[in-house]
Amino acid sequence: MGETAIYNIMKQIRPIDDVVQKDVLARFDELAKPQNSLGRLEKLVAQAAGIYGKHSPTIERKIIFLMAADHGITQEQVSPHPSDITRQMVLNFLNGRAAINVLARHFNTEIVITDMGVKGDLSQLLGIFNKKIAQGTGNIAKEAAMSREMAERSIKIGREVFEEVFAQRQIDLIGLGEMGIGNTSASSAIISLLTGAEVEEVVDSGSGLTPDGIKHKITVIKQAISLHKPDINDPIDILSKVGGFEIGGLIGCIFAAAQRKIPIVMDGLISGACALLAIKLNRVIKDYLFTSHCSREKGHKVVLDYLGMTPIFDLEMCLGEGTGAVFGMNFLEAGFKLLNQMATFTDLKKINQSMRNNN
Repeated sequence: MGETAIYNIMKQIRPIDDVVQKDVLARFDELAKPQNSLGRLEKLVAQAAGIYGKHSPTIERKIIFLMAADHGITQEQVSPHPSDITRQMVLNFLNGRAAINVLARHFNTEIVITDMGVKGDLSQLLGIFNKKIAQGTGNIAKEAAMSREMAERSIKIGREVFEEVFAQRQIDLIGLGEMGIGNTSASSAIISLLTGAEVEEVVDSGSGLTPDGIKHKITVIKQAISLHKPDINDPIDILSKVGGFEIGGLIGCIFAAAQRKIPIVMDGLISGACALLAIKLNRVIKDYLFTSHCSREKGHKVVLDYLGMTPIFDLEMCLGEGTGAVFGMNFLEAGFKLLNQMATFTDLKKINQSMRNNN
């Protein structure tokens, strides 16, 4: 799938069904409760129903697509953790002992793990899609993250992974997850470029930087942007120059899910950067996205404010992995159960009449 194919897929993604949205909101008004008493949950469920194009869909299979890759920018000490933590965490995901594993089991959610560019050989490991493009990206402070062809390929791979899973089993709802030491730097560069925010407004401590470490990280990201001068009107150019393989992979998942009319729940900062790039490619994508939470990383709030999106909840989380997304997915699932299982006031009248007749 080359660049032309990417744009052709974008053209196939249609606006969500406004009629279904309005009908679902009207249905909520008929339920045995005060009108609008479920607050924003009613609108979120109506939006998801509009994506499905169905009035009373059910959510049975939820999947977190977790993409992993390394970043060359870690050579610039922009993270307090060494890059080999990426590989260690992937092994932890496969062993079922990471935070996302615990939450996914609790919420009956599947995790699909993909190696997009983790350093080292993971090809013999079971339970992982082996789609490695390279042993991590280039150091964006000195060279482009990847070639344009690699950027296109990362999007293609993300879409292929989704389609491989979709061909094997039903998918009703997806969440975005990622792992990659250094990817907050790549995401911060993307967010700054696409929102127009200063790098200082976007960069935070990440996984534990000191104030001096934050200043250094800002300097390095500015250096990368100045060196490569990404074209802000060309999302593929931005991805290739300052992005990450896992970021491209998640964009591919977004495209594929939207094409299949499946809602997409974002996580934090990194999925926010993915959303900006995807929406730049096709603004209709925004209506397919749900923001689960507001990350403690201040750059994520910049994304949400720019997109005009309100998070479902805010627990000041910033872990990544899809941990926020898995919570958000279950808010939507609960909302559909309310829609489909609650009695209406008409039902109550029938029940009362039946009771009177029996007496």
